[in-house]
Parts: sequence; structure tokens; C-alpha cells
Amino acid sequence: MNRKKFLKKSILGAIGVTAGSHSLKASNVKLKNSTYDAMMKQVGFNHLPLEENELNNELKKMKTVLHKANTRGHANHGWLDSHHSFSFARYYNPERMNFGVLRVLNDDMVIGGKGFSIHPHDNMEIISIPLEGDLEHKDSMGNSTVIKEGDVQVMSAGTGVYHSEYNKNQDKAVRFLQIWMFPNQKDVTPRYDQISYEAQKKKNEFTQILSPNSEDQGVWTHQGAWFNLGEFEAGCTTKYMLNDSSNGLYAFVIEGDVKIGDQSLEKRDGYGMWDLEEIELQFKTSSKVLLMEVPMEP
Repeated sequence: MNRKKFLKKSILGAIGVTAGSHSLKASNVKLKNSTYDAMMKQVGFNHLPLEENELNNELKKMKTVLHKANTRGHANHGWLDSHHSFSFARYYNPERMNFGVLRVLNDDMVIGGKGFSIHPHDNMEIISIPLEGDLEHKDSMGNSTVIKEGDVQVMSAGTGVYHSEYNKNQDKAVRFLQIWMFPNQKDVTPRYDQISYEAQKKKNEFTQILSPNSEDQGVWTHQGAWFNLGEFEAGCTTKYMLNDSSNGLYAFVIEGDVKIGDQSLEKRDGYGMWDLEEIELQFKTSSKVLLMEVPMEP
């Protein structure tokens, strides 16, 4: 089997999407198929800074990759309408496997009363950010919660966990971002957390919603990553300085028109940058932007 067919088979085998039963019983989780192993086989970590010998021939400057909204993968299952910034399920693009440790960025809409039935994960950091509506979560750790706009949820799958996600409401859709990162530690004890960042949110400023530190603002993960979310008025300008200059930065425009350096971005565009320390963002219209600072190597 050639590499392309192997990768495509791995993706299809690793990910299942259903809208079945909503019941969930706690159990000792032992996964037959590893989410981490299947996903790691698919990536090349090709969005990396130049090697040292290459740098001798070229001045170090910011590198970028642009993912326009209309180039994303798309799957409409009726109950689920999903756009994939990176290869996922039946969407396969060898040039769109990951950005550093950022492996999945799905922009999901689920109709009333439907959702993802019980399914397993291991060794993956899974973050959900609701944009509209209420998302109900249940898992084999005994958690049963609902998250809404203004909340952020994290699940460290670790040694293995089963969970389900459903639209809590029957009469309106739920929209949310689901993000997966490779962890910097494998086989940790599974854990779940969620917070509301509404009290910390300030107009025309970024709010940190995720970091590697349990004592820091937002949720924390087993990865050297920082996520910041902000809403900005038209005409505003702001800067973001990386916490770790060896990291890359992936900007996702949830709403609005934004300019980063010389690059103009529109609603749902993604823009990856590395070999940088700081960026400036200019907001042409009222905008909402998620910045994901992530390690570029596993």
C-alpha cells in the first residue's frame, strides 16, 4: 500500500462520527485502537523552521502558511455540518495534516438534540470552545456537564477515555470549535476541566484561555501551548508576543476582517506563522480572533 493510501486509511480508521445513543457508563477504559498512534503516523511536522545548515544560506525570517476558509474540508451529515482546517475523517490533504502539535481544528454545527455518541480517545489534548448554544458532555470519568459561549473545555485523554457530546437544546443549533493537540506526555491519568472566561474578558484585548500551567489563567494542558481569544472593534490595532519564540502561532478568524503583517484575513481563515517573536494585528471590521501558540515539534 502506498503512503497516500495508508494515510487515508489511517484517518478513516481512526475517526468515527455517529449520532446514536446518548447513554454512557463509567468503566475501566482500555482502548483497542490508539488515537495518538493513528494520528502521529499521519503527520510530518513539515511546517518547521529551516535546519541550521539551511539558515547559513538564508536570513531567518517569519515563515507562513495560509488556509483560506473556502479551502477547508467539508462534511455535511445532516445533523452535523463540519469544516476541517486539517485532514480529518473523509477529508484528506497531505499538505494539511497539522501545524506543529496542532492536529485538528474543526468548526462544527450540530442541530437540535443530536450529537456525537460514545467514542474513545487516548493520548490527545482535546479542547472545545462553544460559539453559540449549549453543548452537553458526558464521559467515563463520571463528568456530566454543559458548556456554552464564554466557556472553554479541556479533556486530557491520556491512558484512555470514552465520551459523548450532544446539543443540549432541541430547538436550536450549537456551534463550537473542537481542537486536538498532541500531548508532551503520553499515558497520563485522564482529566477533565472547564472554565468560564467571561469575567476576565475585556473589549479590544486578548484573553488567555489556555496555558501549560495549572495556576495560570484559563484551562491547562499537557503541552507547551497558549490560546488567547479576543473581540475587537473596527479600527483597533494590537500586538501579541509569543511566550516561547520557538513556538509557532496559528491565528483563526472567527468573525471579521483582520490584517496580520501584510496578510489580509477574513471570516474562518487560518494563518500559521513561525520563526517570529511578535505580531501586530489590525482589525478592519468588528472581529473575533483565536490565537493558538503551539510547539512546532512533538
